[in-house]
Amino acid sequence: MCDAGVCLCGRKVAVLVADLYQEVEVWYPYYRLREAGAAVELVGPEAKKEYRSKYGYPAVSDRAAAPALAARYDAVIIPGGFAPDVLRRYPAVNGFVQAMGDRGKVVAAICHGGWVLCSTKLLRGRRATSFSAIKDDMTNAGAAWRDAEVVIDGNLITSRTPDDLPAFMRAVLAAVAARGAGKRSRQAEQRKG
Repeated sequence: MCDAGVCLCGRKVAVLVADLYQEVEVWYPYYRLREAGAAVELVGPEAKKEYRSKYGYPAVSDRAAAPALAARYDAVIIPGGFAPDVLRRYPAVNGFVQAMGDRGKVVAAICHGGWVLCSTKLLRGRRATSFSAIKDDMTNAGAAWRDAEVVIDGNLITSRTPDDLPAFMRAVLAAVAARGAGKRSRQAEQRKG
């Protein structure tokens, strides 16, 4: 059911999760995407594992990250908190995010979520933002860092803090919807040809 002003029916989105995640940066996107009709899965280092937020709120992962999963999803959301510092220690997580970016799929990170991007090659030569405390990490990974509520550079969408979530999610919803529209028109052209 699509009731968020944009329809993402038929789209799949992964939201990364690990211990010490920032609650609102996981659950706000999770429910906004579901409200728009997307199928949303929590993806962590391990499948079916309970991860606790900074304040103890549980989230159970649906799947374990693996680069091959990139074919399954239209987008990945990388929330903040201290979870990204845990997530980037797993080659499978970094490989999954890199594969999503390499396939031109939407890669969206907020706050400290940029730490995962720093462990991939996706920031090189790209405009991005993050929580100000990791600005140096982002620039050292090759990003042209901006202080803005949302920075969009192709399929890469980044934001700074939970206060930016409304702008962040408007950008994510629009990007996932546009990606789906492009996929549908390519499929229609292939059927005609």
